[in-house]
Amino acid sequence: MKISELIGETTEYDKKVALEIKRPKSWCKTVSAFANGSGGVLIFGISDGDEIIGLENPEKDAEIISEQIKTRLSPIPEFNLSFYKTEEDAVLILLNISGGEETPYYYAADGVMEAYTRIGNESVRADRTELKRLVLRGKNCSFDLLITNYKFADYSFSKLRERYRIWTGISMEDKDFLSFGLADENGMLTNAGALLADESPIRWSRVFCTRWNGLDKSGGIVDALDDAEYSGSLIGLLENGMAFIRRNMKTMWKKTSDSRIEMPEYMERSCLEVLVNALVHRDYLINGSEVHIDIFDDRMVIYSPGGMPDGTLVQERVLDAIPSTRRNPVLADVFQRLGFMERKGSGLTKIINEYRKAYLYSEDKEPRFLSSRVEFTVTLRNLNYDVGMNLEIPKDFAQNERRLSEVLSEVLSEADYKRLLPIIITLEEDGCISPATAERICGKSAATTRRYLNLLLESGYVVRKGSTNNVLYCVK
Repeated sequence: MKISELIGETTEYDKKVALEIKRPKSWCKTVSAFANGSGGVLIFGISDGDEIIGLENPEKDAEIISEQIKTRLSPIPEFNLSFYKTEEDAVLILLNISGGEETPYYYAADGVMEAYTRIGNESVRADRTELKRLVLRGKNCSFDLLITNYKFADYSFSKLRERYRIWTGISMEDKDFLSFGLADENGMLTNAGALLADESPIRWSRVFCTRWNGLDKSGGIVDALDDAEYSGSLIGLLENGMAFIRRNMKTMWKKTSDSRIEMPEYMERSCLEVLVNALVHRDYLINGSEVHIDIFDDRMVIYSPGGMPDGTLVQERVLDAIPSTRRNPVLADVFQRLGFMERKGSGLTKIINEYRKAYLYSEDKEPRFLSSRVEFTVTLRNLNYDVGMNLEIPKDFAQNERRLSEVLSEVLSEADYKRLLPIIITLEEDGCISPATAERICGKSAATTRRYLNLLLESGYVVRKGSTNNVLYCVK
């Protein structure tokens, strides 16, 4: 560790200009936080401005640190004390705390008993939900392994059995529920089993889906274009969530010499991966929230309760280096058996790699991951949003574009003209276009696309032909 290269404070290390003997809680809470997380280093002798000050009596300070940890932390975490001498002969103390297995590690002194966790560069007191999580970890247990009061015999698992048979080619027998960790010997469901039941009794296991009108939730005359709320089996939530995404996802296409290139708004495999992660890795101890799918004109945002299982922030991590850490190992194992996910910790990388395969991919369309103490959010950019000016324009169209601009500028704004370019290009190539094709390549709703076509009709650029059920808009 190069002390001079450590800037500020992070999840992995903290700094103190000196040992506060009269206020031991000021640094002991950081010891608790590191022990309750994945460990960290507390450095004594560096100021908040990253100036190396050094300690006047490091040997005595080391003795006090060791004694305070033994008397004020319960249980006592594993730690290591060492001295560090800088080039300027300043002496620092490095207190290295290991991530513990007997969580929670409490600060138990001054009439209080509090556990702390590390969130970003701060040590914060664990709330009731976090304490439950630490207790389960200290017992080498997880939420999905806990036994419930629900009887296996009282619930059906048709979706689980059907998917298992389709994927493996064999039927799922009752004894498999025991071996998979979905029920115990007494016929009682675990939380994992309850979450996979057709009519799941865990009511906060739900998915809320909304297709908003515009770029935010304020909308306009109409706030939302589509919405749905789903409950029940996790497999049903996954199927219904993906059906909602497909229903609100349009695909443009481009002709080639012998075929055509499909250009979906979102990469379906990426959407599936994000939704699987949201359902399997969410924190079910947070029972006042649910998974949300919010689709806007330019992006899709999928929210899941609960941050990273190890307490780190995903935006501060190298995605390729994140190990496979499963908050709900039973659910993760079952979903792997069903072919929905892998156990390699490659989910986030796979989401990005799928996007990079897209025809209209660019770096500004890269998926974004953001986490905090209580949430994990993935933002998938609409690959087709405002791409009209980036499409390959036919030579004939380029020659006629000035004429078209003059004709259409009277009825279309510049922004609408850009959004209409995919339709106009197709019209210049093919001469005619159907409303369904226009809707698909424009990437807008049927109502919006119809409004655009009517504007082109009013401008005199196109004429309407055909019957009511077989309408075509053709260049005049």
